[in-house]
Amino acid sequence: MRTVFLTVTLLVALLLTASAKTRQTNADETAVRETVNHYLHGLKFNDVESLKQAFWSDAKLFFIKRDHTLGQLTQEQWYKGFAGSAGKEEKGDLKITDVDITGNAASVKVVEMYETSKYTDYLSLLKFPDGWKIVNKIYVAEPIK
Repeated sequence: MRTVFLTVTLLVALLLTASAKTRQTNADETAVRETVNHYLHGLKFNDVESLKQAFWSDAKLFFIKRDHTLGQLTQEQWYKGFAGSAGKEEKGDLKITDVDITGNAASVKVVEMYETSKYTDYLSLLKFPDGWKIVNKIYVAEPIK
């Protein structure tokens, strides 16, 4: 009888722990997606303030340049590129295609389909006391033929 009681108690404890982790995972995924949606809104509408909500202030953007070397932009360098088209809506389909979260770290894949190009972004996020922020972005741009 005692063994049955201990087994049931252990199972209940495991179920409660699993349920709490699932709730936290769901809450984190919702928060990560909200952060990335600020990023997508910023891209879609050339809205630097929305981008600033998504990115950690010292985040970097990395890419391979045409000469096959590493290109890097700071946030301020990148934001300057939006000045000429601020508020203008871009024609394209931007979507989150994958989210992976472990503890306070997340990785999100975003695909942006435009008329003449496709961008694939890999975003690294960390959970700070005030929420999730994109701390790094690598991307590739491909022409659409």
